[in-house]
Amino acid sequence: MTQGTTIDIDGDGDQRFATITDEAVELLRRAIGLPIVDTVEPWCYEVTRDNIRHYAHGIGDDNPMWCDPEYAKAGPHGALVAPPSFVFALNRILSGYVGGLPGVHAMWAGADLHWLQPLRLGTEIKATAHLKDLVEHQTRFAGRAFQQIYHVELSSAEGELLCEGDSWVFRTERDAARERGTKYEAVKAAPRPRYTQEELREIYDAYENEEVRGSVPRYFENVKVGDTLPVLVKGPMTVTGFIAYAQGWGGLYIRANKLAYQQIRKHPGLGIPNSLGIPDVPERVHWEEEFALAVGTPGAYDYGPERCSWLTHQLTNWMGDDGFLVRHSSQIRHHNIAGDWIRIEATVTGVNADDATVTIDQKAHNQDGNLSATGTGVVRLPRKAQL
Repeated sequence: MTQGTTIDIDGDGDQRFATITDEAVELLRRAIGLPIVDTVEPWCYEVTRDNIRHYAHGIGDDNPMWCDPEYAKAGPHGALVAPPSFVFALNRILSGYVGGLPGVHAMWAGADLHWLQPLRLGTEIKATAHLKDLVEHQTRFAGRAFQQIYHVELSSAEGELLCEGDSWVFRTERDAARERGTKYEAVKAAPRPRYTQEELREIYDAYENEEVRGSVPRYFENVKVGDTLPVLVKGPMTVTGFIAYAQGWGGLYIRANKLAYQQIRKHPGLGIPNSLGIPDVPERVHWEEEFALAVGTPGAYDYGPERCSWLTHQLTNWMGDDGFLVRHSSQIRHHNIAGDWIRIEATVTGVNADDATVTIDQKAHNQDGNLSATGTGVVRLPRKAQL
């Protein structure tokens, strides 16, 4: 989310929120290529035991490489490492908290990331970022929208590049999405799922049988095009689950009491009154149904980087401790709202003997068959002669 303004949160079709203006777009375009120097502090400055565990637990990942110091000590890195998607806790720009177009909604929509080194315990992080491009789109969700693409580099305190890549948000007008958007007409008209014990059992059985490769190497020579990965399940979505992710990832606007007041005083546009007349932040679309509907979504929904983290979770489960996630590209296609659950399916689509890497395509669908997200990962695997 970014700054938001409201005219009448309880209106009946009147304009409630800010619109995209040509002047604001032009002002933002002038920032393309310029380093961002006035940034807010990240959620995590350092890769610590607690930060790693909180993030991993926030995405529902209990891999002992992230969470068990004794297990990790005997592994290839000699200590805990963070899951690759922990990078989202290390920089606010990468996570979608962007400037420009004040009062216009921002939804994180994808990333293309390249890891050069594991995120090792004790590493202090330095980050640089700049606006890479601004692309206009016509969307079914809200009509005119702008894709705001940023490039971010994360390095150690010693200057070693650890991860670099792009992430992007779509800036959409809240009123246009609510009043004229067509993408979610069928979803809004349909009743929310109510689960039977049998339906829940299907999901819980998938959790019981989730495969974590762990210390058993997956050798490059044993992988071929057409191999499928074990399906990874997430959900059913709850607001509790969304908040669990925010605990590890660090929602920028989630502040309490005096600090919440200071934030809204500094950025008045953030204070959008709720039903009680209390100024509250736009990030509440993730836990407040009323406000989520007001911005045109079909209900309170998950975080974009959270979903990217689920995609990479599937790959780290599969590759084992000796594998390394080199690249991952993701695109968010459909909001996961409270009550949804998803299945992530993946297939090996390429193998490269020169560097022992494997390319894997992923698709996540919700219980109604809607495409939730896509991903493409490149994983480097050990060769039999290496271990």
